[in-house]
Amino acid sequence: MSRVCQLTGTKANNGMAVSHSHIRTKKLQQANLQQRKLWWAEEKKWINLKVTTRALKTIQKKGLGVYAKSLGIDLNKI
Repeated sequence: MSRVCQLTGTKANNGMAVSHSHIRTKKLQQANLQQRKLWWAEEKKWINLKVTTRALKTIQKKGLGVYAKSLGIDLNKI
């Protein structure tokens, strides 16, 4: 499975590593993905998701069902 958040779709960003002598080389800035088992209160079951830490923070604030609905994601398909 690729390094993409299953809720937000966040993925790696292309960037440049700049040395002291200002030599620029390409690098990837990966998303901070975490594999988590989250409780889905509406369906009363656990769901395994690979999500970013930013999405986890929002899930703590809003709740998994409400957050997925605001993103237009059907959790039954995951």
